[in-house]
Amino acid sequence: MATDTATERKGLNSVYLISIAITFAIVAWGLISPTTFGDFANSLFNGLTKYFGWGYLLTMNSFVLFCIILAFSRFSHVRLGNPEDRPEHSNISWFAMLFSAGMGVGLVFYGAAEPLIHFSNTPFGADPGSIQAARDAMQISFFHWGLHPWAGYAVIAMPMAYYQFRRNKPGLISSLFVPLVGEKAVDGVFGKVIDILAVFATLAGITTSLGLGTLQLHSGLSEVAGIGGQVMADITSSAQNGGIEIIMGMPKTTFIQVAIIIFLAVLYTGSAVLGIDKGIKFVANLNLFICLALMALLFLVGPSLPVIGTMMTGIGDFFSGFVRECFEMAPYGGKYESHLSNWTLYYWAWWIAWAPFVGSFVARISRGRTIAEFVAGVLIVPALGSFTWFAIFGGSALHLQLVQGIDIAAQVTKDISVGIFELYKYYPLGRLMSWTMLVLITTFFVTSANSATFVLSMYSNYGDLNPSKSKMGVWGILMAALAVVLLMTGGLQNLQTVSLTAAPPFAIIMVCACVSLWKSLCRDEAEGKL
Repeated sequence: MATDTATERKGLNSVYLISIAITFAIVAWGLISPTTFGDFANSLFNGLTKYFGWGYLLTMNSFVLFCIILAFSRFSHVRLGNPEDRPEHSNISWFAMLFSAGMGVGLVFYGAAEPLIHFSNTPFGADPGSIQAARDAMQISFFHWGLHPWAGYAVIAMPMAYYQFRRNKPGLISSLFVPLVGEKAVDGVFGKVIDILAVFATLAGITTSLGLGTLQLHSGLSEVAGIGGQVMADITSSAQNGGIEIIMGMPKTTFIQVAIIIFLAVLYTGSAVLGIDKGIKFVANLNLFICLALMALLFLVGPSLPVIGTMMTGIGDFFSGFVRECFEMAPYGGKYESHLSNWTLYYWAWWIAWAPFVGSFVARISRGRTIAEFVAGVLIVPALGSFTWFAIFGGSALHLQLVQGIDIAAQVTKDISVGIFELYKYYPLGRLMSWTMLVLITTFFVTSANSATFVLSMYSNYGDLNPSKSKMGVWGILMAALAVVLLMTGGLQNLQTVSLTAAPPFAIIMVCACVSLWKSLCRDEAEGKL
């Protein structure tokens, strides 16, 4: 329900309007002058990576440390809500929703491809294609998809859940600052700027994910069923034909991609409008079931024992190299400098940019969880899930490469989007698993997009934890329309890059969120409210 504090913020509709205006202005720039927009986006991101890369590393490391300290502190028993509150959702449904929202199609996209890429181009000095290169590749993949992304989500979600359910604050990122700067500042320009930034990062991030997920679905359909021909040649090439010309005489491949976007939009908007219990939870549970089924099936028909060895060795290498990778900066240049910029720092910026909407959604579904339970469910269990996924898919791909002598790495590096489908060609029941993977890609994206639609509606409806269905419809249609335009004009990559520039200010916001939560817990403890 909307809180009194939220409904008193009559000026907050400006957040809704200004956010849309900024997004349309950026998209218009990309349409009118894609070259200058692309140059600006890349220069801005590269500059931030070069001069703030150390900040990405330090802040993400601090988030992991903060979550672990909090889980073992004297506040571990504190509930995200009132003391009598209990969880609204079962453990399985809760995990299914948070995991699906947080990872999206990323696991499917990179599950087999990323280990193969690092295997061919390892940054740690091992000979490319060697056994050590394979170990390094799994270690890097575990690191990128392990504790850090989930810690970033957790440090937003924990304080938001605490303030929403214990202090009746609105579901807005700006609410995190009330204990630090007071209600007056949060209700003013300061709070609006933060909320506008959150809306833009969410809208840009999920729109580009919709477009890129569409390209992967199209690639999968092309590989599995021969629908639409080659897709991923160069998504920017379509911009040369001009947006109007494409719309008037739409090529077959573009038509199929637009049809996929419309199909996905109906699913994610419809499930968001149905609400958490009837829509979002149902799709998330289905998504988790399909995900587990595909992992189990490939494990059974694939190299089972090597996969177990990959999992155990990967976890050991992850922990043994954890501190080094957390702080390594390549101050003297070398091969690792390129890896750091193109992979680790890019991922860290992406996780930070996604933290507002994922954290807000996880907060919304976490009422009644204790802090210790929350950290275990949001930090530890998802990391183990990612490790298992990469061990099965990455391990199976590396087994083909090293043991069976099949050069799958060369095939996948040409087109990452078809990596998972190339892998299936060499295992029994590969066609069945490929078709099932197409369903999983769909449900993975829908669970990310419907949670983003729900959160955007919260942001633009005074932070109401049960926002209006009309707002969800507007955001769902707007995201699909933006994705279509950007896909046809080659602007997806540029908008994605621009959205990552929100990472530095959000990194600061997330540090403030940690300080705010600790301060509130200490004050409530002193006042006997815990």
